[in-house]
Amino acid sequence: MSSTWVPDVSPESPFSLANIPFGIIRTQSNPAPHAATAIGSHVLDLKVLSSYDKFTEIFPILKDHSDIFSQPTLNAFAALGRAVHREVRSTIQDLLSAETTRPEVLRDNDELRQRALVPRGIVKVQLPVSIGDYTDFYAGYHHAFAVGCMFRGPENALQPNYAHLPVGYHGRASSIVVSGTPIRRPNGQILLDPAAEPKVPITGPSRRLDIELEMGCIIAQGNELGTPVKVGEAEEHIFGYVLLNDWSARDIQMWEYVPLGPFNGKNFASTISPWVVVPEALEPFRVNGIENKTEVQGYLREGREDTVYDIELEVDITTPEGDTTTISRTSAKNLMWSFPQMIAHHTLGGCPLQPGDLLGSGTISGPDAARESGSLLELSKGGKEDVMLYGMDVRRFLKDGDTITLRGSCGKPGQKVGFGDCIGRVETALPLNISR
Repeated sequence: MSSTWVPDVSPESPFSLANIPFGIIRTQSNPAPHAATAIGSHVLDLKVLSSYDKFTEIFPILKDHSDIFSQPTLNAFAALGRAVHREVRSTIQDLLSAETTRPEVLRDNDELRQRALVPRGIVKVQLPVSIGDYTDFYAGYHHAFAVGCMFRGPENALQPNYAHLPVGYHGRASSIVVSGTPIRRPNGQILLDPAAEPKVPITGPSRRLDIELEMGCIIAQGNELGTPVKVGEAEEHIFGYVLLNDWSARDIQMWEYVPLGPFNGKNFASTISPWVVVPEALEPFRVNGIENKTEVQGYLREGREDTVYDIELEVDITTPEGDTTTISRTSAKNLMWSFPQMIAHHTLGGCPLQPGDLLGSGTISGPDAARESGSLLELSKGGKEDVMLYGMDVRRFLKDGDTITLRGSCGKPGQKVGFGDCIGRVETALPLNISR
């Protein structure tokens, strides 16, 4: 990969020329949401770029979609399919390369360059897509096993179906927010003493607010109602990936989840990172996932073994006093099920996926529970032990004012591929209105 002429691209930047993710921004000069890509400490405003008089000559594949980067979301771009995404990304890489074959477009075009290349710190990021539906899976083996051990013991930690299908449930799309959005502590029904009889809950703010470190997969082209997606073709339905913090109120969830699964304990907020990293950028980091020793059904059998990505993930917690501690480091490779398998299973019965739909991997933890867990539930062993923080502070679950930052990147210096921070700060629950 060649270098870029764009200034101030640190070797440690997750937005190298090897990346070229897609996002939605607002700028002072152009406050309507529109498309951009990130490069180093700048963004390339793709709406401004599309005003270039020879835009469709540079991007012939977009000749019938010249306004695609003026849209307020990336849904229409995602729907164009992987072949379009590949060509557009490759052309942008050429335009930003120090050895660009078209220096007259940006590198040597002072007027357009000054308008199109904007410092990333002064733009406002938006949700990259309008998310019509959200499905959260449970593909992180180490998390599933650890949580199962807490509640059922190691002999019955995993349910009998776990190795046969990607377990998932339907989440709430309307509460998915972009990085930087404050997260309000939810109110809900809580059973303070699970051993008490009769079991009578209270209603109030969650006392066991937690995080879940996940990867999110955004759908490109969908499928028709009644038509499943074959696992070997599923990758062509993937637009790209984001970091996902699927906030969880463990006490609310514990009381409500039987028999139909999570509800208010999960539907109050999920945070995603702002930049969609396309599969081509992650291709060099393919690795094998966690071995599934069970023979899976034919529709889930993939033609290759390197179906997940070795993305270095980490979780920081910053206290209200401003002290930051990295509480977990793990890898996105710690999945038993791949996203193509999730898509194949999701559509098996004919469920139609749509451009912009979001699939969550489930919490990603590594084998070292003390250092690689993707939730406080695991790090605190079910809320029984303190997690030590900088400055002799401790946590078992989140306090008001805590800020969680997820990060993910891969690659060597100068060629790093990352997602940008996925940040959320916990705000105090709203007072309950119990008037009739």
